[in-house]
Amino acid sequence: MERHHLNTEFEWKPHRGPFRIVSEAQARQYDEQGYFVFEDVFDAETIQTLIEAIDPIEAELEQMIRDKYGGKALIARADEITFTAHLVAQSEVARAFTRHRFFCDIVHDLIGPDVRLYWDQSVYKKPGTKAPFPWHQDNGYTFVEPQQYLTCWVALTDATEENGCPWVLPGKHHMGTYAHELSDLGFVCAREPEGAVPAPARAGSVVVFSSLTPHATGANVSDSTRKSYIVQFAPDGAERISEVDGQLVREQANAPERQYPILVNGEVPA
Repeated sequence: MERHHLNTEFEWKPHRGPFRIVSEAQARQYDEQGYFVFEDVFDAETIQTLIEAIDPIEAELEQMIRDKYGGKALIARADEITFTAHLVAQSEVARAFTRHRFFCDIVHDLIGPDVRLYWDQSVYKKPGTKAPFPWHQDNGYTFVEPQQYLTCWVALTDATEENGCPWVLPGKHHMGTYAHELSDLGFVCAREPEGAVPAPARAGSVVVFSSLTPHATGANVSDSTRKSYIVQFAPDGAERISEVDGQLVREQANAPERQYPILVNGEVPA
């Protein structure tokens, strides 16, 4: 695992509190291992309402992948795994969910007083999906500065080792972003690494991890779809960095329809 070529001066910033919702033990685990599971955050009604909002949008996307792209579009594969992005721009239910008090408090504790939604997407892994989703960091897909932002992997159904729960590499986030290569299944920063641990989560629970924590999900050998909703948050002022014709291009992550403020000066904006 080698550093990303844009990752030249990274230093992990530990979390000292005071905390609104994260416990001292959770903050310590996040700093030392790069993740923790926050159990039973959302009740069954909230999760069911969110699923009912996402399901028809996901089904429409999957049908388009079949009809327009022959069943495969980038890393999405019809009847196996789908990634339905920017749901907040399509669903008021999703938009309201990302502003839930839990997210407002956890971003305060793990990012700071001025935070925007960076990315949101559902990931549905269908029964019989044999291929795992490969080891990667979220910051390996698009290089963002600051590199250290937050991913909340919300389990919409029980996520188990049988149906493809997340796996993480504890402690590997301290080096910042690693170099990734594109495979047929997605970007890859490690192959068959040692020390991986599963992070199963009941429906309504949240796997909280850094954008720099290498993670993967396993095959779904169950008879039902494993559903998750991933919401990511970054400090206000974060920039996406790309290279065009050998030049670095910086783009503010502040698209108003989907990268709106979650906290401003530590408060929920009106």
